This record gives sequence, structure tokens and C-alpha cells, in this order.
Amino acid sequence: MGGVPTYAVPPGFLGITRRDPDADYVVAGIPMDIGTTNRAGTREGPAAIRRASRMLTDGEHPEHWVEPASMSIADIGDFDLALGDIPASLAAIQSQAGRIGHLIALGGEHSLTLPLLRALAQRLGYPVALVHFDAHLDTWPDNFGQAYAHGSPFYHALNEGLVDPRRMIQIGIRSPVQKTVMDWTLSRGATVLSAQDVHAATPAAVAARIQEVVGDVPAYLSFDVDALDPAFAPGTGTPEIGGLASWQVQAILRRLRQVRFAGMDVVEVAPAYDVAEITALAAATVAWEYLALLGA
Repeated sequence: MGGVPTYAVPPGFLGITRRDPDADYVVAGIPMDIGTTNRAGTREGPAAIRRASRMLTDGEHPEHWVEPASMSIADIGDFDLALGDIPASLAAIQSQAGRIGHLIALGGEHSLTLPLLRALAQRLGYPVALVHFDAHLDTWPDNFGQAYAHGSPFYHALNEGLVDPRRMIQIGIRSPVQKTVMDWTLSRGATVLSAQDVHAATPAAVAARIQEVVGDVPAYLSFDVDALDPAFAPGTGTPEIGGLASWQVQAILRRLRQVRFAGMDVVEVAPAYDVAEITALAAATVAWEYLALLGA
């Protein structure tokens, strides 16, 4: 016997063993955890999502009839970070993402989206559309006194011109928020669909609204698991009641075939607060649905 025993090899997303970054679609973990809430703990999120993805490896997507694991996809492991140094970590994420064509990022907390958008906008040469599922706007100018944290990525993204605000839509918003923050977000041109808006509509209507806002330009999907109600995703740092159900998210995503997605992340999985892996499985399923959408 020789080589590395299988139990010592970190599991790839969907059991994928390909590791090179030249695949059409590249999965990478980003274990970012600045810890600016009372319930930090997203550092283990990527590993938990990969483990939960084992539930999704047997069979094709029942609507698109695509087997995501059979696509040209690699899992290159986790990005390197500068532990304890936020600006250096953001720069490291941007540098590593800049070398990847189509990235599926497993978080980690939401601050990681800013450097990913920086890398994508730099590669494309223009701002992208944004489809953002979340309980929170994440357009605060600071987060507990820190300029760069999980409550402010889209404040910076808008100010830096990384995202076209007229093609930015936020879905599932419902947390307490200062009126000045909401007014600033809307004044920039962003579209906000609250969780109550989604509940009062059909998935088809929500998907149609997303398509209408985004149009035909390249779009980025950022999915915070706290968009889901805590009943479906307890394992997250800032849970908010009244959120989306898992079936609603799936039904909306499956209707976004016309969106020209150029990358995505799923963030804020905190395994320490999870129950029976249901949050990690939800996050893994969002990434799986995304891949099936691309392969349809």
C-alpha cells in the first residue's frame, strides 16, 4: 500500500476530484471569518458545505436533467488568507479569484464578496449585474466600526462602481435597518424585494422581476443563507425570522435560465449553530442548482 489514504484527502464539492483551475467552472472555499457579530463561526463553512454536498451526487437535476458533477468542474480547495489582516485577506482573495474564469465560492462570511466582485469587474472591464439573496441589505457604510465587514460589501461595491445599481436586485430583505441606509440603497437605483414581497408573489413573478432588472448583461449571484428562514437555515451568524423557504429559493433559481451568470458565492454558513447539516445542505444545494442552471 502507498500514497495518501482516502480518509486523509479533503472531500471535494459533489465528490469532485479534479483540482486544476482550468475547468469551465471552479469551486473554491473562502474560510473568511472577521467575527464582527456575536455569533461568529463561518470559518468552517466551506468544509461543511462540501460534506453536505455528498447528498447531491447521485442522479441528475430533476428539472434541467443535468448532472452538475459531470460538468467541466474542479474543486481547487480553499483560498489562502492573511489571518487577522482584513485588507491583506481581501487583496489575497481578489488576486486568487482573478486567475479563475468562472468561480463558485463557498464561504465564509459575506465580506468575501467584495474582492470577488473586484476581480470579476476587473476581468470584464465593466460593472456587473447583481442578484443578491439575503435577509440584510449589506449596504451599511461600516459594521461595528469596521469599514470592511459582512454588513458592508455592497456599500463598497456600489461606491467602487463594481456593480451597476440599475441592474442590482436584493431578494428576501427583512432585518431591522436604519432608514438612512435603506434610502441610500434605493437612491443609488437598486431594487429591493423584501421577504414579504416574495411571500406575496409567486416564484415565477419573482424570477421575472429578477430577469427584468438584470437584463442581458453578465450577472453575479451572491446568496447569503440567512435569506432562508431560520427554520430552514439555523446555522448562520445573523438569523432573522420570516425568511424564504427552501422551496421558494429553488423555484426562483430554476426560472433564471436567461440570466447570464458569470460567477457566484454562497456564504454565512456557521456549522457550530447548524442542526443535522440542514444549513450546509441548503448552501450546497444552492450551488448545485446554480451549476444545473448553467448546464441546462
